[in-house]
Amino acid sequence: MATLVRSVARSLRRKNLSSMYSPASTLQSHATSFGFKDIAEEDKSKMVGNVFTSVASNYDLMNDLMSGGLHRLWKDRLVSKLNPFPGMKHLDVAGGTGDVAFRILENIKNVKRRAIQDALDDDLIEDTRIYVCDINPNMLGVGKKRAEERGFGRDKSLVWVEGDAEALSFEDNSMDGYTIAFGIRNVTHIEKVLAEAYRVLKKGGRFLCLELSHVDIPVYKDLYDVYSFSVIPAVGELVTGDRESYQYLVESVRRFPPQEQFAKMIGEAGFQKVEYENLVGGVVAIHSGLKF
Repeated sequence: MATLVRSVARSLRRKNLSSMYSPASTLQSHATSFGFKDIAEEDKSKMVGNVFTSVASNYDLMNDLMSGGLHRLWKDRLVSKLNPFPGMKHLDVAGGTGDVAFRILENIKNVKRRAIQDALDDDLIEDTRIYVCDINPNMLGVGKKRAEERGFGRDKSLVWVEGDAEALSFEDNSMDGYTIAFGIRNVTHIEKVLAEAYRVLKKGGRFLCLELSHVDIPVYKDLYDVYSFSVIPAVGELVTGDRESYQYLVESVRRFPPQEQFAKMIGEAGFQKVEYENLVGGVVAIHSGLKF
């Protein structure tokens, strides 16, 4: 069985992954790629925007189907590493559907997590601001609808902002925390996103990135390749009628820098105590860093 899987995986790689591990698959190639296609740098933002406009209405359903519901646990882990607190100013980038922001807000409002409940705590909760920033208005629309359904529609702590991760509208040293989940691999310039994250964070602020990453366990990697390139696009076509968008999403993971390389980029942006945690054998990784 393992031999068969490896054979299929090698065939897929010969067909689709010929440049995936070449020296050209660095930051520069990612900055001018759309999946495995090389494109003009100025076209990438529009093309990625079209993908997420297409998948917005089924985004959460497809996340459940593609990950078997595990994405919920991964996001829980991300928020637990953030350790939210009442009164914090937090920026969640590429989080249009609100999945991470809702978790942060619920964490802060959970009375059981606070040892003392008093007027000061209530004031701090009132001062809490979680900014949900996304470049795609369709994704933000999904998030606002979900906020209404969860009873957060009028919550002043949630602020929805249409904006570009590479050129944020927020002031320097204004945020206690910054998260980006499943979004950084879709930007044109990773280094600009990291620089902006560093700029808007206060000293002591934490950067956290949850992203699909690289599996390096031999047989498991072969299975993952088969699943990614054969199953995910087919499910996308069946559920949404859009195979190409999910083909891009799979390919974009393979063009994203490996864990060690991405950690180095975070350090080069100025962050210290940079580390990462692999989940499910590297299917996803959580990278973190602190601004000192």
